[in-house]
Amino acid sequence: MKWGLVIANRAKRHQRRLSIEERLQIDRALSEISDDPLAGDVKFLRGTRGVLRRRFGDWRIIFEIDRAKRIILIVDVTRRASHTY
Repeated sequence: MKWGLVIANRAKRHQRRLSIEERLQIDRALSEISDDPLAGDVKFLRGTRGVLRRRFGDWRIIFEIDRAKRIILIVDVTRRASHTY
């Protein structure tokens, strides 16, 4: 059963600036997250309460999970850099 996705405005703004190929990559990763949010290279971020990141290539999806409502809040989608976290 798929999880619902809620994408924050910050993540939407970052996606709009990307090329079509990069958007397609991110859309595939978001689809995989909605199938199983803990599959793949997912880790909890230190110093946060329940915020996770999923790594795919040079990209990171920062998200939170509401298990009761089966909703995933996509906080940010960004390219990995020294200031990403």
